[in-house]
Amino acid sequence: MPFVRFKLFNLDRGAIVAAGVIAAVVAAAFLWPSVQTAGPPGRPGGADGRPVPVIAAVVTRKDVPIYLDALGTVQAYNTVTVRPRVDGELVEVLFKEGQDVRAGDVLAQIDPRTYRAQYEQAQAARDKNAAQLEAARRDLARYVSLGDRVTGQSVDTQRALVRQLEAALRSDEAAISNARTMLGYTVIASPIDGRAGMRLVDRGNIVRAADATGLVTLTQIQPISIIFTLPQQNLPAIADRLREGARLPVLAVQPDSRAVIETGELELIDNQIDQATGTIKLKAVMANAERRLWPGGFVSVRLLLDTRQGGLVIPAAAVQRGPQGPYVFVVGPDHTVDMRPVTVSTIEAGQALIESGVEEGETVVAEGVAKLAQGSRVATGGDSKGGNGRGKGGTP
Repeated sequence: MPFVRFKLFNLDRGAIVAAGVIAAVVAAAFLWPSVQTAGPPGRPGGADGRPVPVIAAVVTRKDVPIYLDALGTVQAYNTVTVRPRVDGELVEVLFKEGQDVRAGDVLAQIDPRTYRAQYEQAQAARDKNAAQLEAARRDLARYVSLGDRVTGQSVDTQRALVRQLEAALRSDEAAISNARTMLGYTVIASPIDGRAGMRLVDRGNIVRAADATGLVTLTQIQPISIIFTLPQQNLPAIADRLREGARLPVLAVQPDSRAVIETGELELIDNQIDQATGTIKLKAVMANAERRLWPGGFVSVRLLLDTRQGGLVIPAAAVQRGPQGPYVFVVGPDHTVDMRPVTVSTIEAGQALIESGVEEGETVVAEGVAKLAQGSRVATGGDSKGGNGRGKGGTP
C-alpha cells in the first residue's frame, strides 16, 4: 500500500510540471509578434509600434480681440414712478398700459375746480391790495406837496402805509404763483420718454400727494443700461484704456448660443470695489433699437478690452493641461513630438493666444493627443495654416 501512494504522488507532480511548460510556450507565442514589431527605445509609436496618426496645425500670427466676460443685468436707463402732487379726484386717465409716451405727454387729470378757485381768490386779493396801494401813494404825494401845512408825523405814517401795502402786494403775487403751480399739478404729465407699465389707480379714485404707490411706472428702454461686475484685478487695465481716451465696446450675447443681441459702449466704472466679493461694478449703455433687451433680464456681457496685433495663435484644442500647467505637443522635423510648456493669454473663438512656448511656423498637434507622450512618433496630415486648419491624414 505505501508503494502505491508514492507512485500516485509522482504522477501528480509530473502533470503539474507538464502544464507549466505548456503555459510558457503559449505565452511566448503571443508575445513574440509584439517583441518583433516594437519601436526603438525613446521613440514610441502606437500600440502596434507604428506612428500615431494626428492632425497638426501651424503656429501663425493674427490679430486677436481680448474680451472680458461677465454676467450682466439689464436695467432701464431711467425709471420714474408717476405720483400725484396734489389731492383730489382722478377724473381722467389718458394713457394705455404698455404705451410709449414722450416727455410732456398728459397722462392723467385731477379735478382742478378747487385749485382754480384758490388761484382766482389769490388774484382778487392782489387786485384789492393793488388798489389800496395806488390810493395810499396818491395820499402820500398830496401830503408831501402840502409841505409845512401837514405834520411830519402824518407824512411818516402815510409813507409806512405805502410800504405795508407794497409788501402785501408782493405776498399776493407769491400766493398767486403758488396757486398757479398747484393748479398746474392737477395735470399729470410724463417727465421722460419711456414706456408705461400697468395702471395702478383707476379713474374716479381719490388720490393724494402722500400716496406711495403712484399712478404708473415709466421706464426708458431706448437707450437701455446693463450693469455687470468684473474682478478687481481687471480694473487697472480698464482704467488705463479709458485714460487713453478709448471707447470700449460692450456686447450683450445669449448665454447659450453666444449670439450677439446688442452692442454698446462702457459708460462708467463704479466709484468703489465691493469688499465682500472683490469685484467692481460697471455700466454699459446700448441703443436697444429693436428692443431685444428688457429691464430685469440677464445676459452675458463681453467687454472688448483691446486687440492684440499679430499675436501667436494655435487651435485651442492643441493646448493640454497638466500638473505643471498648460503644454502643447510640438512636431519636430523627424516627426517626433516635444512636450513643451506654453503660456496662454486668452482663448477666443476656438483659438488660443500664446504668450510664450512656441514660435511662428512651428507645427503643433491639434487633434489626436490622447496616445502621445514625450518623443512619440506621429503621422501628420497635410499641415494647415491659420491656426485652426485640419489635415487629411497620411504618413510622413
